[in-house]
Amino acid sequence: MITASKRGAAMPPSPIRKLKPYADKATAAGKTIYHLNIGQPDIETPAVMRDIVKQLSTTVIAYGPSQGLPEYQDALIRYYRRYGIELARENIIVTSGGSEAIIMGMTVCCDPGDEILVPEPFYTNYNGFATQASVVLRPITTRLEDDWELPDISIIERLITPKTKAFMICNPNNPTGKLYGEDELRKLAYLAKKHNLFLFGDEVYREFIFSGEKHTSLLEFRDIDDHVVVMDSISKRFSACGARIGAFISRNKAVMQAALCFGQARLCPPTIEQLMAVPTADLGKEYFDEMVGEYKRRRDTVLEGLAKIPGVEYKVPKGAFYIIVRLPVPDAEDFVIWMLTEFHVNNETVMLAPAEGFYATPGLGRNEARIAFVLNVEKTKRAMEILRLALAAYQERK
Repeated sequence: MITASKRGAAMPPSPIRKLKPYADKATAAGKTIYHLNIGQPDIETPAVMRDIVKQLSTTVIAYGPSQGLPEYQDALIRYYRRYGIELARENIIVTSGGSEAIIMGMTVCCDPGDEILVPEPFYTNYNGFATQASVVLRPITTRLEDDWELPDISIIERLITPKTKAFMICNPNNPTGKLYGEDELRKLAYLAKKHNLFLFGDEVYREFIFSGEKHTSLLEFRDIDDHVVVMDSISKRFSACGARIGAFISRNKAVMQAALCFGQARLCPPTIEQLMAVPTADLGKEYFDEMVGEYKRRRDTVLEGLAKIPGVEYKVPKGAFYIIVRLPVPDAEDFVIWMLTEFHVNNETVMLAPAEGFYATPGLGRNEARIAFVLNVEKTKRAMEILRLALAAYQERK
């Protein structure tokens, strides 16, 4: 029997999606599931995006430029200018979602066997992207007790080896909700320059900040222009996860030329979705204030619910729309499966994302879970009450 490649065999399943069969079975049995496990918002995609589809008059959906439609590149230039970041078209390649942008960064900037240092816990799909690119993720361990702060710069520097090629940081962070300030990012910028490493920035959640603090983009560190690659996406910002439009951004000319060749190999990013994204450049402060305000209300509802559950540990997230919680159970995955298969309150249950898959260090995160506050306040309130009852019942059962 012929088998998959070593890379194929090593490709990890998504820890977020691998429990979906349990959820499907629960749904088929008539249960209502409150999905706090996945970052799929229920906020409406802006009408200006949806109207583009209604008004589409072209009779042929043709190939576009490999680097993206000029009108969407220009829209991104306007968008970034609002944050004081000046870009040109040659600094932007439009991608098929933020996922392609990350894979592009790993494959364009790294050789097989190279290593990327990344704070853990991290977005679990980085594992899959790294496997596709034949690179290795090495963790910079951060801890709930320390509010997910980066360790001292001397500790980070000791992790750098001859195989290290890049740092990767998601800011604000998925899955912890940590907001890294300029001082923390400067640590990585200093080390990237000193050791001639790339600095990858996953900045998908740029606007999702609840503390009133300013988001610092790596693109603002002009003294390390050649080291910085930023990956972005419209998925969360405009509640358009299915549109699959992202961006690969750098001022490094050699990197952008190589990335364009990768882009040519996959022909072009989706045309209609780019057209949908063009008017988002003109969605200003009012749109973002309303959206972020709604997510803050959802976050606060989650925090109110957690405060009522004995034994749960957590830190208040300042950004994104996630929180990692330490549960009073030995194995969060077993608890989540139990909630889907054996537990319900009036035929309702909750699904979380077990956090072990967000770590690279074996054993870490086993009793932790990620909660995504993506449901409206009333549903979130109900979900947190069910979670409280579930934990009590699970502990009594055990």
